[in-house]
Amino acid sequence: MGLATLNEYLSAWTLEERTRVQVADTVLNLAETSVRISELVGRGALGGKLGRVVSRAGEFDEQKEIDLLTNDMIAAALKSSPVAALASEEAEKPITIRDREPLLVATDPLDGSSNVDANVSFGTIFSVLPRHPTSIGEAAFLRPGSHQLAAGFVVYGPQTVLVLTVGVGTHVFTLNREEKTYRMTARNLSMPPETDEYAINSSNARHWDDPIRIYVHDCENGANGPRGRDFNMRWTGSPVADIYRILTRGGIYLYPGDRRKGFHQGRIRLIYEANPISWLIEQAGGRATTGRERVLDVIPAALHQKTPLICGSRNEVDRVMRIYSGQEFKGDRSPLFGRRGLFRALP
Repeated sequence: MGLATLNEYLSAWTLEERTRVQVADTVLNLAETSVRISELVGRGALGGKLGRVVSRAGEFDEQKEIDLLTNDMIAAALKSSPVAALASEEAEKPITIRDREPLLVATDPLDGSSNVDANVSFGTIFSVLPRHPTSIGEAAFLRPGSHQLAAGFVVYGPQTVLVLTVGVGTHVFTLNREEKTYRMTARNLSMPPETDEYAINSSNARHWDDPIRIYVHDCENGANGPRGRDFNMRWTGSPVADIYRILTRGGIYLYPGDRRKGFHQGRIRLIYEANPISWLIEQAGGRATTGRERVLDVIPAALHQKTPLICGSRNEVDRVMRIYSGQEFKGDRSPLFGRRGLFRALP
């Protein structure tokens, strides 16, 4: 086909450097597992009631049969990888794999699993980290995302695609289903700095804080508002699907904290969702922030810590950050009640 395979790309990247070889082996095992997951979810209802709720993890998170199946598949695959422990959204504490090995993996085995029965795209997110010198327990994972050695996600949709960074750009590999091999189909993604698309769950609008309400209100007003152009809103309810679209054509993804009980820090998990997504976005020329600080600089305090996530085309993310800091409206009256106000009646 003339397109480099994932194995060929990683082999060229390693240059026989030991840590890189170990990272490459781990990524390849995760990729092979994603092929099996793709086959499983591709059977839909013929594979059983994969979207059936089997338990509840915490106050808001339901665990579905497919969540637990994919978690077990990943844990089993990593037993042949140089990985000491696995942190998963589906496990309260880290899972010991091979305790003397040099790497750690953090994963959301099936992000967007609520879409399984609706036949909407969903995926697997992963992050590869260096082992902590003295621990493979929870404390070993409590390091900022800037420590990642590799990050990626797989989208299971009409195509199965793997989006990967090892710190030298963000690349897309598409699964050739016949040969069960990923081949590179986009090298060094470069996100446009400007965008006319945003992704947010507008059903939560009444709970947003003022900066998010201001930003979205300006987008909704389109060409008649302060932005002077029209915007489209896209939302699938599956972060990997929304982020993949934004990576490949630009846009901004917003999952802020809001006023609902349990959502003050948002819903996205920092270690195994926001951190890998943020590194992929940054390696493609975008930005990723909590609204107040760079996501990859946040030091986690807990394994399943949540974080607000605002990421995508850098000029739009920068605009949101300026609204949070107050710089966007410096010298103006309050934007909530002034000329651009949310509560000003239309003429």
